[in-house]
Amino acid sequence: MTRTEADPGAARRICEALLRYRRIVVTSHMRPDGDSIGSSLALAWALRAIGTEARVVHRDRPPLQLADFPGVADIEIGETVPAGTDAVVVLECGDLARTGLSGFDGLPVVNIDHHPGNTGYGDVHWFDGTASACAEMIFEIIVEFGVPLTADMATQLFVAVVTDTGSFRYPGVSPRTFTTCARLLEAGADPVSTARKLFDSHTLGRLRLQGAVLRTLEIDPSGRLAMLTLTDATLTESGGIPEETDGLINLPLGVKAIQAAVFFKEAEGGHWRVSLRSKGDIDVGRVARSFGGGGHKNASGCTLEGPLDGVRARILDRMTPELAAHAGPAPGPRSSGA
Repeated sequence: MTRTEADPGAARRICEALLRYRRIVVTSHMRPDGDSIGSSLALAWALRAIGTEARVVHRDRPPLQLADFPGVADIEIGETVPAGTDAVVVLECGDLARTGLSGFDGLPVVNIDHHPGNTGYGDVHWFDGTASACAEMIFEIIVEFGVPLTADMATQLFVAVVTDTGSFRYPGVSPRTFTTCARLLEAGADPVSTARKLFDSHTLGRLRLQGAVLRTLEIDPSGRLAMLTLTDATLTESGGIPEETDGLINLPLGVKAIQAAVFFKEAEGGHWRVSLRSKGDIDVGRVARSFGGGGHKNASGCTLEGPLDGVRARILDRMTPELAAHAGPAPGPRSSGA
């Protein structure tokens, strides 16, 4: 069942489906973020609590700032679903290709997502566009299972909510979000420790990388669009590493006049990863989808091939009318794992 509104019976249907299987793999999208990691681990722990053999398998390694949180070191990194799996739970992926994994043939798939554009794949699926993070949905599943909400589960779900809501600054935050977080704190999540690990644990290389990226800052003639660029050469010269680039796109959005930001990051094989963020009604999700990407209305991304000048021109051609259609002032930004 795919819905854009909350569905009170969905958690029960998901639990009933999961109880049919003994060996379950939980996965999420490539280049995982706090929500995909926290939700995956919390669900796997809940499954183990009911006697299911559960493994978390991701295509890519977690970001560095998440490394010290519980369970992260136990995530398996691979390119295929392990042999002997009875079913796969896929979190936060609009389609199976987003996982970067192979080996789904013949396996039941449970699809849980809160991102617009989910194709409704899988044997059982739950889409809830009202959830600020997938973690809100996983929390409901844990409650439905009736297993104890441990401190590790609570910590990972709290990390997921904090990162996917931009510390509660983005649209999508609701009373449900704070009710969930209250339960997580009661179960042992520590907001002070979490904030320090997430926001105050960067390396000196990350600081130098931030400066190097900001030196590439360009503002379009309207004064409303900021563009940042990161080449492999700049990454090497700054002493940073690819895992430390997360969040850099949000730097220009702290300027009141800036309504959208684009981050061009050099990738392998002549490709560029393009991240887009915006404020208010500016729909960068629509822009990303026009290039085969996806994400939220205010946070999305895509990958384009070709010289940087050509890639920039293509993005600007799509961003300019989107900005023009919403020329008024806008509220705070939205960012969620694109």
